[in-house]
Amino acid sequence: MFILSLLYLVLTIIRPQDYMPVLEGVSVLPVVLVLAFLCWLGSAAKTFAAPQFLILPVFLLALMVSLVVNGWSGGALEQLTNFGPIVIAFFVLASAVSVNRSRVVITLTVFALCSIVLALHGVDQFNKGIGWTGMGLSEDSRIQYVGIFNDPNDLGLLFATTLPMVLYLSARGGFLGRIFWLAAAALLLYAIYLTNSRGAIMAVLVIGAVYLWRKRGLVTALVLSSFGLMGLMMLPSRMQELDVDESSAFGRVDAWYEGLHMFLSHPLFGVGAGNFTDYNDLTAHNSLVLVLAETGLFGYILWLAFVGYGFWMMLTILRFQSEPVVGAATEIGQPNANAATRATNLIKTDDPVTTDEPVNGDDWQRERALALTLLLSLCGMFAAAFFLSRSYTVVLYLLAAVVVGHYVGARRRFPGLPAFSLINDGWRWVPIALASIVALFIIVTLLMHSA
Repeated sequence: MFILSLLYLVLTIIRPQDYMPVLEGVSVLPVVLVLAFLCWLGSAAKTFAAPQFLILPVFLLALMVSLVVNGWSGGALEQLTNFGPIVIAFFVLASAVSVNRSRVVITLTVFALCSIVLALHGVDQFNKGIGWTGMGLSEDSRIQYVGIFNDPNDLGLLFATTLPMVLYLSARGGFLGRIFWLAAAALLLYAIYLTNSRGAIMAVLVIGAVYLWRKRGLVTALVLSSFGLMGLMMLPSRMQELDVDESSAFGRVDAWYEGLHMFLSHPLFGVGAGNFTDYNDLTAHNSLVLVLAETGLFGYILWLAFVGYGFWMMLTILRFQSEPVVGAATEIGQPNANAATRATNLIKTDDPVTTDEPVNGDDWQRERALALTLLLSLCGMFAAAFFLSRSYTVVLYLLAAVVVGHYVGARRRFPGLPAFSLINDGWRWVPIALASIVALFIIVTLLMHSA
């Protein structure tokens, strides 16, 4: 299952099936996903020990219902076909990486290496005008890739998301490994610059700010981030056009305004998944607004909870004071009796308390380092997604799968980590969703009046 899930990840990002003639017409990606799903069905590592395992299928239902209530019953089947594989990929990858911490690191490595391949393609494309895939530069001379990364903004989002992973890996290897990964980090930064994506550049700034916040405190983060923003705006890039009066920026604000009014006219189930551009010439250019407009309050609460739990999980690991448990079980499904007893005393749970390695203080620091890396990747992903309509992109859900898998595995290794439950804390997402909607209205109103 794990090998197949990694192969699916590689095919999703590098996408040889989109440009290699030998793979033309071959359904490589669906076949690999089906095989991985079949392995998942029979796997002892199969898990549902996180709220996201329930939220995501219900969100798929919300996508389908949003079209049915808007008069297109056939759209429900289309959403099942389009988004259903993403749900399956999430379940498979999250379960696969939950087995042990090494699998999380391997998955981050694959993510990073795939991103490096796309960055090298971008540099080659920039120097020659066309990359080895046959894809040329965009009309405004920005690098792009094939398939789901044919938009420079999507490419920049991927690079920003994997940058923390590369930096994490640079701290793990020896001298040569550190040199390789630091060079890779520089390559990704250069590739982000070549995408000329303002969202991706802002994402890098947010990643740096969050890292400084965790390491040096909020004041240092705010001060240095302010200087960083000023420096970025001096670069010869589209960051110099970062102004609400600029045509592209104003178009985005106008799309946000229209999206919020779509929500007001269809508050419960939205205008229907994929129907935003039926009501406005431009897409939402904001992942929050897109979900709110297309799926209404029902879908928005689910999506926000799905995303929010990921941040909450990683912050929980970073803030948790561990009490190391030594001698946990060695295989999934075979919990050590003593460890299980201690786990029951620490927190009531039916999860098997298992791990493939002894637990000690160093192990806890490794958990925290991974949690910080994934938190930074989440921040990069959603900082860029705030300016893009990427609510349903597969990369988002693959990253979420690694986050969930890491937390589920960390709870096996450290039973004192709290469990998350929709029954106990799911209600929180209703007021959070309502508050975020009010915040979106205030932001858009301010931006419209400042234009």
